[in-house]
Amino acid sequence: MHPIIAIVGRTNVGKSTLFNRFLGSRDAIIDSISGVTRDRHYGILEWNGRLFTVIDTGGYITDSKNKFLEEIQKQVVIAVKESDIVLFMVDVKSGIMNEDYQLAQLLRESHKPILLVVNKVDSVKYIPKTLEFYALGFECYYCISAISGSGSGELLDKLGTMLQKSYTKESCLETLPKIAIVGRPNVGKSTLINTLLGEERHVVTEISGTTRDAIQVHYSRFGIKCILIDTAGIRKKSKVRENIEFYSVIRAIRAIENSDVCFLMIDAQRGWEVQDMNIFRFIEKNKKGIVILVNKWDMIEKDHYTLSVYEKIIKNKIAPFNDVPILFISSITKQRISKTLETALKVYKNRGKKIKTKCLNELILPIIHATPPSTIRGKHLNIKYCTQLPTKTPKFYFFTNKPKDIKENYKRFIENKLRQQIDFKGVPLTIYFRNN
Repeated sequence: MHPIIAIVGRTNVGKSTLFNRFLGSRDAIIDSISGVTRDRHYGILEWNGRLFTVIDTGGYITDSKNKFLEEIQKQVVIAVKESDIVLFMVDVKSGIMNEDYQLAQLLRESHKPILLVVNKVDSVKYIPKTLEFYALGFECYYCISAISGSGSGELLDKLGTMLQKSYTKESCLETLPKIAIVGRPNVGKSTLINTLLGEERHVVTEISGTTRDAIQVHYSRFGIKCILIDTAGIRKKSKVRENIEFYSVIRAIRAIENSDVCFLMIDAQRGWEVQDMNIFRFIEKNKKGIVILVNKWDMIEKDHYTLSVYEKIIKNKIAPFNDVPILFISSITKQRISKTLETALKVYKNRGKKIKTKCLNELILPIIHATPPSTIRGKHLNIKYCTQLPTKTPKFYFFTNKPKDIKENYKRFIENKLRQQIDFKGVPLTIYFRNN
C-alpha cells in the first residue's frame, strides 16, 4: 500500500477542493453547502515519482444532534487512525473557530505527523492574517489556495521529504478488478461494503441518499484483491431535485463506465422496478459484467419455492440477456455475502476470456450448419467462419455472404449457442456480421 495522507478540517474549509487539486480531477463533489462530503473518499496521487493514497473526509463538527454529522465525525476519526500523515486544513477568511481548536487537540492526541494547511490565501493581503493560526499550537503552517493551486507544490514537496520511500506506478491499484456497487437509493450498497470490509468504512443511515460520492476502497481479504466502488443511489431524472444529488448520480454513472463488473443491488421487499431495469440496461450498454444482488432477503417471508420464483421473475424482466448470476443476500445477517466477490471475480474472468479462432469455429459452425439462417428472396445465407476480436470485452465477427439480411432473432440464436458452449455468464456479448 502507498503512504496514506488524510485531509481533515471543519466544514467548508476546502478539503474536497484540495483533494481534487491533488488528483487533477473532480472526483469529490464540491458545493457551497457545508457537509457535502460524508464518506472517506480515496484517490491515488503521484508526485515526483512517488505515489500516495489521499483521503478526503467530511467536515468535523462537534455538539451536533444531526445523525449525518455524528457519522461523519466517526469517519474523520477513522481516517486519522489509518493515515501516515494528516493535513489539517483551516480557512484564513473565517479565522480560527471552536471546531479548529477541538480538532487540533484530537490530532495531537493521535500522535500522527500533522501539517497545518491554511487555505484560501488567494492574495498577499491575507498573509498577515495567517499568523493567528499559531494559536493552534503547531510549529509552522503552509499557505495555499486549493482552488488556484497556489502553494500546493511546496506542500507536496514537504510530503515527499517526510515519506522517503519511493513507490512506482507498477504498484498502483489500477491493475486490480474494479467492482461498482450500484442501484436505487437505500438498497444497502454502503452496508454491503462495510460488511465485506469488516469495518464501518462508509456512512450508513436509514435516510435515502446518504452516499453522495463514488467512493473507491481497496479490498484485500481472504486471498481476494479488488477495488470496490460505492456509489450514490440512482433515481429517475424527474426525481432528482438538488444540484448535489445531480452530481452524485453523474458520479455513479461514471463509476459504472469505469468499472469492470457491477453489483446491481435491489431491495427484496420492493422487488424489480422500472429504475432497476434502466440501470441494468445502462450497464449492459456499457458492456460491463453484471451480478444482481437481491438484498434484505432475510426480511422476506418465504417457502421452498420463493427463491426460484423470484429468480424467474427477474430473468423474465431482463430477457433476452438473462445469463446473469443472481444472489439472494442480506448485508446485515451476512447471508451469502462470501459468494458475492467470488461470483464477481468469476464474471470478471469471463469478461476477459479469449477463444482461439480454430476452437471457436469447431464449436459454433456445426450448430450454424445444422440450423442455418432463413433463405432471403431465394438466396441462401452462408456463414463461413467466425473469430473473436482482440478487445477488452467479448466481441465476435461472423463472416457471411449477406450480412444485412441476418435477422435479429438469428443473432440472438447464435448468442445463446455461444453461451451454451462457452461460459460467458454475466457478460454482455457483441456479435457483428460482415462480408466474407
